[in-house]
Amino acid sequence: MSDFTTPELLAPAGDWAALKAAVAQGADAVYFGVEAFNARLRAENFQLQDLGEIMDWLHARGVRGFLTFNVLVFSDELSKAAELLVAADQACVDALIVQDLGLCRLAQQLVPGLALHGSTQMSITSAAGVAQAADAGCERVVLARELALKDLRRLQNQLRDRQLAMPLEVFVHGALCVAYSGQCLTSESLGQRSANRGECAQACRLPYQMVVDGQALDLDDQRYLLSPQDLSAWMQIPELVELGIASFKIEGRLKDATYVAAATQAYRQQLDGLASDPAAVRRQLEMGFSRGLSTGWLEGINHRRLVHGRWSKKRGPVVGQLQRWDDQGWLTLKVQEPLQCGQGVVLEAQPRVAADPLVPPPEIGGRIMQLDDLGRGRCRIRLGPGRINLRGLQSGASVWLTGDPQWQTTWQKQATRSTDPLALPLSLRVKGVQGEPLALDLVDPVPVDVPPLRLHSSVALQQATGQGLDRERLEAQLGRLGGTGWRLGSLEVELEEQLFLPVAELNRMRRTLLEQMQVCGLTPGSALPTKPALTPETVATALHQCLTAARGADPEVPEPGAPKLVVLVRSLPQLEALIALDRPDWIAGVVADLEQPSELKRAVALGRGQWPEGLRLAGPRITRPDEAWTLEPLVRAEPDGYLVRNADQLERLTPLAPCSGDFSLNTANPLTLDWYRQRWGLDRLTASYDLNLDQLLDLASGTNPNWLEVTLHQHMPLFHMEHCLFCAFLSDGHDHTDCGRPCEKHEVRLRDRSGVEHPLTADLGCRNTLFNGRAQSGVEALPDLLRAGLTRFRLELLDEDPVATQRRVQLYAQALEGSIPSADVWRREQIDHRLGVTRGSLRSVGPERTSRIHS
Repeated sequence: MSDFTTPELLAPAGDWAALKAAVAQGADAVYFGVEAFNARLRAENFQLQDLGEIMDWLHARGVRGFLTFNVLVFSDELSKAAELLVAADQACVDALIVQDLGLCRLAQQLVPGLALHGSTQMSITSAAGVAQAADAGCERVVLARELALKDLRRLQNQLRDRQLAMPLEVFVHGALCVAYSGQCLTSESLGQRSANRGECAQACRLPYQMVVDGQALDLDDQRYLLSPQDLSAWMQIPELVELGIASFKIEGRLKDATYVAAATQAYRQQLDGLASDPAAVRRQLEMGFSRGLSTGWLEGINHRRLVHGRWSKKRGPVVGQLQRWDDQGWLTLKVQEPLQCGQGVVLEAQPRVAADPLVPPPEIGGRIMQLDDLGRGRCRIRLGPGRINLRGLQSGASVWLTGDPQWQTTWQKQATRSTDPLALPLSLRVKGVQGEPLALDLVDPVPVDVPPLRLHSSVALQQATGQGLDRERLEAQLGRLGGTGWRLGSLEVELEEQLFLPVAELNRMRRTLLEQMQVCGLTPGSALPTKPALTPETVATALHQCLTAARGADPEVPEPGAPKLVVLVRSLPQLEALIALDRPDWIAGVVADLEQPSELKRAVALGRGQWPEGLRLAGPRITRPDEAWTLEPLVRAEPDGYLVRNADQLERLTPLAPCSGDFSLNTANPLTLDWYRQRWGLDRLTASYDLNLDQLLDLASGTNPNWLEVTLHQHMPLFHMEHCLFCAFLSDGHDHTDCGRPCEKHEVRLRDRSGVEHPLTADLGCRNTLFNGRAQSGVEALPDLLRAGLTRFRLELLDEDPVATQRRVQLYAQALEGSIPSADVWRREQIDHRLGVTRGSLRSVGPERTSRIHS
């Protein structure tokens, strides 16, 4: 189904040990980050100064290296980003993995020969998303993990219909994020640690309690409601190959070299068609790292299978159950396989009294110090070192195998296996006629700053009395290059027939050529490709040109008027409350974000002619390959415009009516903003929710502030996910076809460990959004935002009733007018909200780490 017939195995590398392990086990390419601008800042990572050494080492072994640049770039970081682009190009990095469309524009300007791969952080789920990445200069895209095999097949067909030949990369192994990558704002909202900046706090791995219609739901031992099992698509590799997937990606830049070695070898053998025992491979992968292995979304949506909810940390396979224990420290187990001394196991204790559902049960475990085989699949073990307190263990408790010295020894050895450089090709030419010396020319590589290398034989060519010099004999003698780091790549022969030269003389010429190459500096390492560095002045000029273009004067942009509100409503009663306001002039326009398509035409009819910018409609944040139908209700409603959230909506809706871009487009710098405006003609873009106040002001100063919209009040969307908790925990079904639609019958919140209850909603495609239970208000920053020239401020309503809707609009409108100090609005919001409000992402925080490059 694709022209890309040789799939690539792409392995992670968080440090040198992992990189070497990946290559030793057969990775075709590795991806890695340096200390700045990558989405795994918690990994050890490499240093920028080592980039050339890394790429030389990889290329000498025939392996490609991809540098992760998969974060949003803020306005004041563009110069540092430019430095990293130039360094990557000079080091001959094979491709950059990128998220930010503004960075794509800068890369095309500075380093047009450097390949770009669209990261999974781009949230690409459809042909439109692939096409947008191609428009931005990407030569490959990493698809969202949420796509199933049937989606991939449909997507390939759609790309073929577009005549768009784009290599597709998919994750086949490793951790799964519960939220769509690039759309998760949980860490940013709760702790100002943005997942779009490499600082994910993994809130999805924490326990939550489900509150249904105001009552806590007893889910027994299911408390990790947002923590998916790990992906393992080893068995699906043949079908993925048949689908024409170009690259198979293993997740794990935070994991050690043994994990990388074990995972890489398993998938290398599967790709190469080598027979393997599925049970043995599963054990190999489970012991490397596992929260439980599943096929993720690849075999289709099954919410109950994806998240079991019982634990969220690394545990190996379940190997048995506890039958009893005694005061001497012996545990009697029913086991599924023989255990051995030295292995590590863990069990969960059950408290005697009812436990807090948000507090996980204590773990009891250790190394097996003594073991007695009782026969019939039973054994007794004692754990250590030291005395282990077994109180709280109950019969039937599962036993997990968490460590195995034999596995560790095997894979430590595999991870440290050395990999020799590949011999590099030499291109030679021989020329000669009878009575003249034989000439031997080095065609490639070419020495720098010295004449081309040519050697002559010390004796003349003679007429052969037997077999003369022919290609076979010349290749045999000149190709004897073993151990030199070179191999004979090609040989041009320009000789008369039946000529003779002693073999010893051919050998001498070969040795002399190698010696002269070394004198000229032509060694296997020096023959690797290099590129000249751009001067700092050239880089600064290119960046200045890009920023000037992004700030450019647009004659179609009107002069700024009085600041106004844009209000996003999520219900018809909220919309009706806005229409009933005494001061409609407070509002520039309204956005209706409604779950039910049947309400869209009614909303448009109600809002028609009410506000200067009219009523716009918003659709879902994600569109899958089979979900183009979700856009048709928006089209049929014929609103005054649209708030667009993804590439499908950009393609379908921008030709129909005025459109503005939502926060989900991840606009964090002037180059990204300008790219969207130039490509799609958007009249405004909502600033990324990853920006704090200073970064937001930097963005406003780098562009026309009339092109920006800032969300002043909202319940931040934390997780936006394909996983449906309504289906998983309030039904016996597996997806929307058999769940009974509990989302339409119940109000659900998730209670976290601090006691905050976060509202959960489902959209038209059954995707769930978990909103922060505490509202975020940027009203304290309003004076600074107004001085920056911003004139459009959004209020996002969630579940407010009509009275609360009018009160909130009036409060913020009066702040915009200056009749109420913004500090007073903040205090009143603190009082009126049950949980108070937070400054959230708009607060100015401490030293920024993501763009920091070590000198």
